[in-house]
Amino acid sequence: MGLFNKKELQQIDDLTNELNILKKEQETLGITNVIQAKEKINQLESEFNTKQIEEQKTHNLKLNLTEKEISIKKQEVLKLEKKDKDLQQLIIEKEKNIQDIDEVLLNESFGIYKPRYNCMNSEEYASKIKANRENQKSMIKKKHALNYFDGWVLENSKAKGQAMNNDNMKMVLRAYNNECDALISKVKYNNIDRITKQIRKAAEDIDKLNVRNKISILSSFIRLKIEELQLVYEFECIKKEEKEAIRVAKAEEREQVKLNKEIEEARKKVIKEQTHYSNAKENYLKQLSNANNEEKESIISKIEELDNKLIEINKNIHDIDYREANQRAGYVYVISNIGSFGNNIYKIGMTRRLDPQDRVDELGDASVPFTFDVHAMIFSDDAPKLEAALHNSFDKNKVNMVNGRKEFFNVPLEEIEKVIKEHHDKLIEINPLPNAEEYRESILLKKSI
Repeated sequence: MGLFNKKELQQIDDLTNELNILKKEQETLGITNVIQAKEKINQLESEFNTKQIEEQKTHNLKLNLTEKEISIKKQEVLKLEKKDKDLQQLIIEKEKNIQDIDEVLLNESFGIYKPRYNCMNSEEYASKIKANRENQKSMIKKKHALNYFDGWVLENSKAKGQAMNNDNMKMVLRAYNNECDALISKVKYNNIDRITKQIRKAAEDIDKLNVRNKISILSSFIRLKIEELQLVYEFECIKKEEKEAIRVAKAEEREQVKLNKEIEEARKKVIKEQTHYSNAKENYLKQLSNANNEEKESIISKIEELDNKLIEINKNIHDIDYREANQRAGYVYVISNIGSFGNNIYKIGMTRRLDPQDRVDELGDASVPFTFDVHAMIFSDDAPKLEAALHNSFDKNKVNMVNGRKEFFNVPLEEIEKVIKEHHDKLIEINPLPNAEEYRESILLKKSI
């Protein structure tokens, strides 16, 4: 942008031309007009400078205003950007709050269901469900399930009006029964309260559709439906418990079979060893009678070695007899698997196997990615009692709070060690650090890829 516009430039040109003309006149007029000419020149130069200064001030003023506007706009943009960033952060926080609220609402939507019937087994529940449904059929048959108007007349016929009313009642009951059956079939631990409300809501909706027919569902029939829902839910729960109990019983039975087999094989082995060493001793005793003094000394030494072996074998036989006779003797183990479950997660279990490591190895089969590490292996004359004491001590630390047969606990190893020493042996040694060899090697291999 120039400092002057066309008009201003023209004025400057005119002044310049006039100045030049005056200079020429000065030369022509001589000394007498020099003073006047100089005054005129000075005046023109002053006007020119004044004009130039004013124009420069105007231009600077416009430039300053433009720069100020740009600065203001930049400040506004920065404020908008900050506001946008704050809004984005607020949105993220709100979304997180919504997720948290949704989770809370989900948890609050059902709560802990308290059994209302406390039947001993699934057969007793099945019997109660059958009785409930028989009561429903009886109410329907006796027309005690609905409120209805019995004075309808159709085509001047009371019989036709009654037949029409009976058809309407059948449709109402069929619709309600079908809806309730569909709802009850979907019951789970986290929706029983919601389905209870839906059963009541279904009755309200059907009642509204049949206001003109003067038909509504009785509250006593609705209560039977809700009772059926509760019975079915508790029936499914106890079936699940019974299935788990059967699984555990079968596992214990398999353990007992393996133990019996181990005992049988161990007994055969030690008896075979006992026979072998007894025969050897008998042969040395026979040699002793015919041996000289030097030979006798060697034979007596070998007989003493055999006696020591036989004492050890007799002890093993006694241990086997004890384990076979004492059904509560066994090992309580504390094991971990940090690669599969993380730190501070321990399984506290029991086995009656002669070699408890066999049981630990079975637990670390293909169902988990890594093998278990043993932190403690404690022999006890009453292993179930010691196991129960540990489980009770860490009841609040169970990983699975629903299934009590799952033996995993989230608890520091130091606390487990403390309870073991309180209930068993103060000198028991605990391995504090798991080897987790495969897990640690896997981490190193991943880093090297």
